[in-house]
Amino acid sequence: MLTDRKNEHLDIVLDGRGVSRTTTGFDDIVFEHYALPELDLDAIDLNTQFLGKRINAPLLVSSMTGGPARASAINAHLAEACQHLGIALAVGSQRVAIESGDVGGLGAELRRHAPDIPILANFGAAQLNLGFGVDEARRAIEMIGADALIIHLNPLQEAVQPEGDRNWRGLFAHIETLAARLDEPLVIKEVGAGISGRLARRLADAGVSVIDVAGAGGTSWAAVESERCKDPRQAAIGRAFADWGIPTATAIADVRAACPDTTIVGSGGIRNGLDAAKAIRLGADVVGQAAGVLQAATISAQAVIDHVSVTTAQLRIACFCTGSANLKALRTAALL
Repeated sequence: MLTDRKNEHLDIVLDGRGVSRTTTGFDDIVFEHYALPELDLDAIDLNTQFLGKRINAPLLVSSMTGGPARASAINAHLAEACQHLGIALAVGSQRVAIESGDVGGLGAELRRHAPDIPILANFGAAQLNLGFGVDEARRAIEMIGADALIIHLNPLQEAVQPEGDRNWRGLFAHIETLAARLDEPLVIKEVGAGISGRLARRLADAGVSVIDVAGAGGTSWAAVESERCKDPRQAAIGRAFADWGIPTATAIADVRAACPDTTIVGSGGIRNGLDAAKAIRLGADVVGQAAGVLQAATISAQAVIDHVSVTTAQLRIACFCTGSANLKALRTAALL
C-alpha cells in the first residue's frame, strides 16, 4: 500500500497537480539593479561549505521518490548529476527501505554514484512514534553513507491523508534524543507548509543542526492527497488546506532572525536561480529544489545536469547584476 501511495504521489506531482495556491513571496522581493558591476561574470564564486564539504553552488536537490521500482532510476540519475555538478543531494523517505529491505536505489550504490558530495538520509517524524529510533536513524545513515539525517515534518499531510499517522504526541522529545545521540548532524525539514522562527529556535536549542524551511508556494501535500483521495468527503477536507502554510520567503527571513547561527536550507516553490538568489539574500545558506527537478530526474542524469545548470547560470547573473562577487556579498545586496 505504501509503495502504491508513493507512486500516486509521483504521478500527481509530475502531472502538475497538487500545486499550492499560496505564492512563495519571492515576487515581492526585488533586487536593486547595479548597472556597473565591475566583475567578471565567469569569475563569480558560488562555492560554499555544507555539512563539512565544499559544494560548487549553494544548491540541494531536495527529497523526492516514488515506489521502489521507479525510485531506483530516479535516485541513480540524481546522484550521478549531483556528483557531476558538485552539489548536495537529499534522498526521499527511507521508511520502505528500512521496514522491508527493498532499498529502491537507496543502498550503497547511491554513494558509489556520488562519492564526494553531501548526501542526506531521510525519514518522517511520525515514524518516531511507531517504533523508529536511534537504531533506525543510524541504519538510514549507514545505508547510503549519508553525511546527515533529515527528519521531515508533515503534520498537515498526515492529517488529511486517509492512511495518515495522526498521533504526534511526544515527537519533540524523540527529536531531541536523536540530536543528542547521533554522530551526524540532524536536519529538520517541513514538506511544503513552512517552519516558523519560533519553532526553529526551539529545534536549534534542542541540538538540531540544520533547518530546511520548505515553505508554502510549491507542492501542496494537502492538495496532492485530495487529488489521490477516492472519498469525496475526505478529498474536500484536504482541498480546504491547499493554500495553508508560511510562504517560503517569509519562513526563511523568520527562521534566520530567530536562528542567526543555524544553517538554513531555503526550499518550497523555488522556480529558478533568481528565486535561489532571493532565498540566499533573505538568509538561506543553501537552496533546495525538488518538484522542479523531478521531470528531469525521470529522464536521465544529463537532463538533471541541464536543468540545474540553467538554475546556476541564473543565480550567477543575479550576483553579477547586484555587484556581488560571491555569496557573502549577495547576502547584503541592496533591495528596492
